Amino acid sequence: MKVIPIEGNTQKLDGGAMFGNAPKTMWESWVECDKENRINLSCRSLLIQNKQGKNILFEAGVGAFFEPKLKDRFGVVEKEHVLLNNLQKNNIPHEKIDAVVLSHLHFDHAGGLLSAYNEGETRLLFPNAKFYVGKEHWQRAINPHPRDKASFIPILNNLLEKSGRLVLIEEDGKSDLAPFVTFRFSNGHTPGLMLAEIHLENYLLVFASDLIPGFAWMHIPISMGYDRYPELVIDEKKKFLDDLYTKNAKLFFTHDTKHPFASIKRDEKGKYSAEVFEFN
Repeated sequence: MKVIPIEGNTQKLDGGAMFGNAPKTMWESWVECDKENRINLSCRSLLIQNKQGKNILFEAGVGAFFEPKLKDRFGVVEKEHVLLNNLQKNNIPHEKIDAVVLSHLHFDHAGGLLSAYNEGETRLLFPNAKFYVGKEHWQRAINPHPRDKASFIPILNNLLEKSGRLVLIEEDGKSDLAPFVTFRFSNGHTPGLMLAEIHLENYLLVFASDLIPGFAWMHIPISMGYDRYPELVIDEKKKFLDDLYTKNAKLFFTHDTKHPFASIKRDEKGKYSAEVFEFN
């Protein structure tokens, strides 16, 4: 069994948007920002090789598919496809990935499925993988609301559908990845956000996705400007943490720039926080 965080391309996004209802005087004590008010964000994936030798990748990050104008607008830093390079460094090229689990299809979580902009016609990578997406979220991705239309990649949706390898997960969370991987859903950030629960030998590891992007978002009242339903995010986050705290679950963060893994801590007042967890 191998559990490996894989760094992908990084981003810089507006701190006010990332912390929504929190004033800058508060969030700038948690993260640094540049002169344009942007904060650094990882777009990290999780690679797990199970006992059967199957390679499962949880998300693909933002990748390098953006044309230069959009690359600059969304603060994507690197030109090369960093995720592919780092998979190769772990001796698991993208052709050897058997499954890609996508919490949702916003570009910063799924753009890495596409070839880099400077490589000619856009193509779908991971040619031998099944792609797992929540059924409800798939409907959102192909029929987006004007408010979040820019978050999706129409060409990616088309390529996924044409691949014949798209697996849509129903509300019951069942799939052929069970019992090793099961799913729960959240709707506050985007309808049908799929949170993977990975049942390891000693721990339950949960991919927190954009319900909790990193350490600074563990505080329950904090939501993002990108969330479709901020009050629902807060309610879902509390329920999520209440449940996982009792299970001694560990969290995996995709956007935290420093730490991929965390334990859940709760003080005497019931306030949650994250503590760095070193995964062995």
